[in-house]
Amino acid sequence: MSPRVSVIMPVHNGGAYLREAVDSILGQSLADLELLIVDDHSDDEAISGLDIQDSRLRVLTGSGRGVSHAFNTGLGQARGAFVARMDADDIAMPRRLETQLGYLEHHPDVDICGGCVEIFPAQRVGGGNRRYQEWLNACRDPATIRRELFVESPIPNPTTVFRRRAIERLEGYSDPPWPEDYDLFLRADAMGMLMGKPADTVLRWREHDGRLTRTDSRYSIASFQQAKAHYLARGRLAEAGEVVLWGAGPGGRLFHDLLQGEGIKVAGFLEVHPRRIGGEKRGLPVWPIEQVRDLHGSMVLVAVGAAGAREKIRRFMQENHWVEGEAYLFVA
Repeated sequence: MSPRVSVIMPVHNGGAYLREAVDSILGQSLADLELLIVDDHSDDEAISGLDIQDSRLRVLTGSGRGVSHAFNTGLGQARGAFVARMDADDIAMPRRLETQLGYLEHHPDVDICGGCVEIFPAQRVGGGNRRYQEWLNACRDPATIRRELFVESPIPNPTTVFRRRAIERLEGYSDPPWPEDYDLFLRADAMGMLMGKPADTVLRWREHDGRLTRTDSRYSIASFQQAKAHYLARGRLAEAGEVVLWGAGPGGRLFHDLLQGEGIKVAGFLEVHPRRIGGEKRGLPVWPIEQVRDLHGSMVLVAVGAAGAREKIRRFMQENHWVEGEAYLFVA
């Protein structure tokens, strides 16, 4: 008899954190599960040292080609109607799967369920991580997730639960030159899939120096921006009118160059910095932000990510009757 949910955990040298991650899945309130550990050519003894006598646990051998291939190996063996992602260094809350499957049952139009997180340990949660956690946990309904998708990924990857038909339609994770999880969510959005989250915290997300986000160049800011430009050009900008960038600083100029590489022409920049206004960047005019009143029909991409700026820009655009998600998007 097939389990209700298959949890796939790619592991490369799980180290001291693996046992706690495994126990947090096998100890779920929803017991009708299987846990597929995909050993991606580990050379430590974390997996062999588990010694867990639980028939729901299976260890598979990955190809050694990275986390995307490891997940897809697990997907090929998964038997559940739902497929969940889990990392080897995080801790699932005891009711994680029960909560997320309950959410999917009550939201039949949602294809992918994420979850709210608690970043730990406390000493690693400074101002930046605290703001990031608050933003992540505020992105819950499908409309908000779609609106915020080009800021960064609103779905923490190790919280993801897929309806089986959704992950099969996506054909698993790809191996792009940017983060594989962000790529998957951008592809899902382009396919019209809906993503949502319950309000409950479902995962303790461990912050440490060995995380891929700290060690892999695909998680650089430039790589994230490249992914955004790639999917915007093929999706929301495909039938857009004139494209204008808010922000003529380094971030805006980088995004201009990436869009240009994708065949998207930018008409000009909006800026608040008095020394830039009236000049040119990349051979294009730099206008004061009040110029938006003459730009209706354009798509404005906001490439400014300074703390607090998003709220001010959103308020300004609302006052000038611009609709977020339709006429302007935050991309930083």
